[in-house]
Amino acid sequence: MSHNSFGHVFRVTTWGESHGPALGCVVDGCPPGIPLTEADIQPFLDRRKPGQSRHVTQRREDDQVRILSGVFEDERTGGQVTTGAPISLMIENTDQRSKDYSDIRDSWRPGHADFTYDAKYGVRDYRGGGRSSARETAARVAAGAIARKVLGDTIQIRGALVQIGPRAIDRARWDWDEVVRNDFFCPDAETASLWEGDMDAVRKAGSSVGALVEVVASGVPAGWGAPVYGKLDGELAHAMMSINAAKSVEIGAGLEAASLRGEDAADEMYLDEAGQPAFRTNHNGGVLGGISTGQDVVVRMAIKPTSSIRIARQSLNRDLEPVEVITKGRHDPCVGIRAVPVAEAMMALVLADQMLRHRAQTGR
Repeated sequence: MSHNSFGHVFRVTTWGESHGPALGCVVDGCPPGIPLTEADIQPFLDRRKPGQSRHVTQRREDDQVRILSGVFEDERTGGQVTTGAPISLMIENTDQRSKDYSDIRDSWRPGHADFTYDAKYGVRDYRGGGRSSARETAARVAAGAIARKVLGDTIQIRGALVQIGPRAIDRARWDWDEVVRNDFFCPDAETASLWEGDMDAVRKAGSSVGALVEVVASGVPAGWGAPVYGKLDGELAHAMMSINAAKSVEIGAGLEAASLRGEDAADEMYLDEAGQPAFRTNHNGGVLGGISTGQDVVVRMAIKPTSSIRIARQSLNRDLEPVEVITKGRHDPCVGIRAVPVAEAMMALVLADQMLRHRAQTGR
């Protein structure tokens, strides 16, 4: 199975399956001398891990990360730092229930990668989807924590859930502090309270619902990215579309840009009080010509409804016989909720890679 690596200079390879003994990643290209311990990574994994509310899967995983290589206790500084060698991370699986999938081992679940994995490889791990499971994203979040250390404190990456099903937030009530106060990573307290009832109804019906995730990176300097094939926004779109269940990505105004006139879409420039170039609007999401402008980098990602539902769906088995599929087990009624820290991690991975590539080319 190929294409398990992401990035160029800062490169991440993930490994492991949903119901295997463990999963993890290898991070290559991390500069040496960066302080790094498990305690720097664990808080981000804790935000993504399952079982934290009734609105997500009740699979119980501690998601405790172990650093296996690439760090050293530096006697000069008295702390553990990166060495420049590959950093290997491991997260054990402790709460698998493979028996939950025995009824569908030979059936193709609608909306899942069962059919396509069989078509491509001729073999698949039916236990929770194996490699195609969103469980793989724990490794991305761990790697993203290292990327944040590379980026430093001047760059802030924050994600939020801005829509579940048909109900979207009121942007006039946007409060970043509210994101950590509710179970939905929602910046609008009033909408978060309404989502409670929406999600209870969806869960009781045995169904699922989609969501819209927004990620904002502040403090990104102008100049990161490259024209043509190394576009910052192009690589962000690639990163977000690689997340399980992602079906579309928007940068800045996104689809709404199609309804704007040229004079409205153009982000007018002026000199700020410090005599630096500035913009009056940010319809382009902080990227022009594939290169960062110095504004906030804004990305939105649509996540489809979770395909694992308790409502019977018609499908086929591997013998091409008609079957009725009901997915048992523990699943997220809205996988978009836990996609927020994953999207943040992918933003961090792209930006860390772009930063190091920019430094290599320009020396800055």
